[in-house]
Amino acid sequence: MHSGKFRLEATPLFGMELEQAINYVETQLSNPEAADKLQTDVEAAVRERLSSPTSFEPVASRVDREHQYYRIYVGNYIVFYCVIGNVMELRRFVYKGRNWKIQI
Repeated sequence: MHSGKFRLEATPLFGMELEQAINYVETQLSNPEAADKLQTDVEAAVRERLSSPTSFEPVASRVDREHQYYRIYVGNYIVFYCVIGNVMELRRFVYKGRNWKIQI
């Protein structure tokens, strides 16, 4: 476990998936308020986890990874991240109804 402060970074894939989800809720579901809430909830959940990102159970994976994945549930979505040194890196933003175990 790491001690001290963690920096937050996000991969381009994470940003793209989050943006797609927000756009889907806003345009396809015609619910801009829910889209704003999703973005706010994701930001709040990530900020809360940033203080101790390795204090949670890692995600079991079929793939051998150099850095373990962790997850944060936010509504119907899952934020996947890993910790590299003092960096909490957001990697994926996936709808939890999707078969994400194949990809993660």
